[in-house]
Amino acid sequence: MHLESYLAKRDGVDKLLKISRYATKIILSSSLIPPTHPSHHRLKSFESSVGLSRKAFRLGKFIQDINSFRSAKLDSAHDLILAVIAYGGEGLYYFVEQFVWLAKTGLIDAKQLRTLQKVSAWAELVGYVGSIGLKVRDLKGILEDEASLVSRIEKRKDCVEMEEKLEKLREKKLMKRLSLVQDLADGLMAVADVRDGKGRLTGPMLLASAGMVSAVISTHKNWLSC
Repeated sequence: MHLESYLAKRDGVDKLLKISRYATKIILSSSLIPPTHPSHHRLKSFESSVGLSRKAFRLGKFIQDINSFRSAKLDSAHDLILAVIAYGGEGLYYFVEQFVWLAKTGLIDAKQLRTLQKVSAWAELVGYVGSIGLKVRDLKGILEDEASLVSRIEKRKDCVEMEEKLEKLREKKLMKRLSLVQDLADGLMAVADVRDGKGRLTGPMLLASAGMVSAVISTHKNWLSC
């Protein structure tokens, strides 16, 4: 079954936990349940526990960024810089998150937790800046290929093979745009973490909604990749 294959993957379970966490955050940020109600405390505890559980799923995940960097298509020095920022930032984020998890579980001294969380937040933000840059580059290339293919199809009528290629290219364009939206949503939350939840665009409902958007898109991408 497709669902069985999806849940067998670490990312599959992680994304379902992500949806659960941000759905809970949305409920907590709304006025559906008063803060004094016992259910509010239980939901808050559940949200915190799910967040801690997701960190456990990220153990060793920084290795994926090393492999992604090694296999990245880099055609220029500009691409290399963006790749270093994207994969380096995200890799550092996942690496530091391991120690954040260990500190929160009580295995190591929690005195450095605040510093670790700050380093983690900055690394995550830097990673998203690079990732957005790479995806904008990729999207620009896809749009150029699409325009070229449309032009060729208009000149050559009844070209089934080229039309199929165009359809696949447009699906790729949609997924790349969704990935870009996801990075922007996650980047917004990273900015809030860096700023300790202060300033504009840091409202609980806004951040919870951004998290849910990111969770749904990442779940959709992982589902299709199974």
